[in-house]
Amino acid sequence: MQFRADKAGIVHGTIGRASFGADALRSNLAALIEALQKARPQAAKGIYLKKVAVSSTMGIGVRVDTATVNAAVAGQ
Repeated sequence: MQFRADKAGIVHGTIGRASFGADALRSNLAALIEALQKARPQAAKGIYLKKVAVSSTMGIGVRVDTATVNAAVAGQ
């Protein structure tokens, strides 16, 4: 899983294309979140993922409930 973070701490990564089904996008998002949690520095304290949003390349972001995402990652 490839992702990058900017100076503000916003993580950018690709989870799929518009032609992907909902299940494929859901599993790819869970894989991205899992990769982010594994890459978490040991010195990081507190809440690591505060907000999650999904958007197309030039579209508006749609907020995703972080508790739902964390539960999906834990359930894999």
